[in-house]
Amino acid sequence: MNGTPALNLPHRALTYSLGCCGRRGLNTTMKIALLALLGLALGALGGAALGIGAGLTWVGLVRTASIDNSALVFFTLMPLGAAIGGIAGALLFAVIAIRDAEIMIERQPVRHRDR
Repeated sequence: MNGTPALNLPHRALTYSLGCCGRRGLNTTMKIALLALLGLALGALGGAALGIGAGLTWVGLVRTASIDNSALVFFTLMPLGAAIGGIAGALLFAVIAIRDAEIMIERQPVRHRDR
């Protein structure tokens, strides 16, 4: 009406109100969740291996002669190690992913050299 063309632009509040559910927030949340699942799997494998090692060490040191006692120690320490390792691995990987998501470094555009 005053000589400038009218533009149909969305309101600024609508454009920037995406928050944690926006494109960048959803990707960050998905990255954290996937890294936590990876940490859970790797921690469970590592914890189970350490549990087996601890069970074999216990049987060797205490000289448990009975097969029942050996199996009890073996099947108690392996799942316990897997559970502790899984929780620790998931927490460790999630903390690393959260810290990485907090440090948002924007890349600077590449400058072309003047020739």
